[in-house]
Amino acid sequence: MSEPTYGTVIEEARAEFGVPGVSWVVIDSGQIARAGTSGVQAAGETRPVTGTTRFQACSISKPIAALAMLRLVDRGVLDLDSDINAYLTSWRLPRNADWQPVVTLRQLASHSAGLTTSGFPGYKRTDELPTTVQILCGSHPANTFDVRVDTVPGTQFRYSGGGTLAMQLLLEDVTGTPFPALMRELVLDPLCMGDSDYTQPPPAEAYDRLASGHDIAGAVVAGGWHVYPEMATAGLWTTPSDLCRYALAVRAAYAGAPGALISQHLAREMLTPQVPATERIGGLSAVGLGPFVSVGGAARFGHSGGNEGFKCHLLAYQDAGVGAAVMTNSDLGIYVVQRAFAAIAKVYDWPDFPMTVDDPELPTESTLAKIAGRYRLRDGVELEITPADYNLRVTFNGQAPMTFTFTGTNDDGTTVFNSVATETKLRLNCDGALTFDQNGQTIACDRL
Repeated sequence: MSEPTYGTVIEEARAEFGVPGVSWVVIDSGQIARAGTSGVQAAGETRPVTGTTRFQACSISKPIAALAMLRLVDRGVLDLDSDINAYLTSWRLPRNADWQPVVTLRQLASHSAGLTTSGFPGYKRTDELPTTVQILCGSHPANTFDVRVDTVPGTQFRYSGGGTLAMQLLLEDVTGTPFPALMRELVLDPLCMGDSDYTQPPPAEAYDRLASGHDIAGAVVAGGWHVYPEMATAGLWTTPSDLCRYALAVRAAYAGAPGALISQHLAREMLTPQVPATERIGGLSAVGLGPFVSVGGAARFGHSGGNEGFKCHLLAYQDAGVGAAVMTNSDLGIYVVQRAFAAIAKVYDWPDFPMTVDDPELPTESTLAKIAGRYRLRDGVELEITPADYNLRVTFNGQAPMTFTFTGTNDDGTTVFNSVATETKLRLNCDGALTFDQNGQTIACDRL
């Protein structure tokens, strides 16, 4: 094998997309083989990214939390297929009229429980933070709706950070231990993940090791990062090395290695497809008990992550003993992540790894200028739109301003912006017409 060239690819992609910092680790022959870093912890500063710089793991927090849950299943404390309401004490999954849904830990871990709330936007460091129960109930000061069942449990995949948050509370209720301490006891310390912590907000003594997040315009997220009291869902601060330690531990358990963190039987169930899912980086087109997994070809598992200002991915092969973790501190970091994995997979000849990468679809200045202005939905209901970097600041009469984020351009040329607070979209058609989409209704926006 020739000397790896993926470092150059990563650095070129980092510069192309204006990503301030990136850190990566490569697994080869069943062990951590190489590591690298590039850039700085925050734009405009000189602190370099190092191997111990912590990034937000974002949704990769979920499969690591699921491993803690599976350890308790292994010990007989929990049952994968029992009703979670049999364990929860400080909150219970609510009834739907006269129907009480039955949801299991298997369904929570595989995103098949039919629960609402896909993701969480986090909180500014100056915000009042809600408790876990307040988030699940959607009560002040939570910034998301309540978590409940609105799809028949077990029937299909529907990604739910709310389900993982319910699992977080269940683990605390059953053990009587705060979640960060429980994760340290069950997973982080046993796997020597010394640069990892679920504590939210992070402790002050760790600040100098925390990367700051950046938006797609390259600006530092207000306060450097958002706080995620939804710890199991999005709250882990970690490094690529520690993520790879987790992946190697799962692989060891899958192989039945002595002293593995969970039994081989449970590890194999963990990596068995439970339900088809939306495909992730690396051809992960189903979900197991925590990680996303491949269907057909070389067996592999992993998870992607995206918080405000951070993008990352972890992938490992069960049998081939290869894999990688890549973490970035930018909303545009996904394009660096994709190119990093494609380059690493090529150098190490990963089997069945799809090499496709995406190009960014950012709205042009002319598109943003075209959408700016004041509109009427109907008599008495007006809105004003102001571009804010690549997003929109939208103010409806009588309401506080809302943020609509750019989510892409469709094949027909329609530019789409999603509200971060409600199930609402604004669509700019290629002919310049703006529509308001909500609750299955599409309303034309008349420019004033």
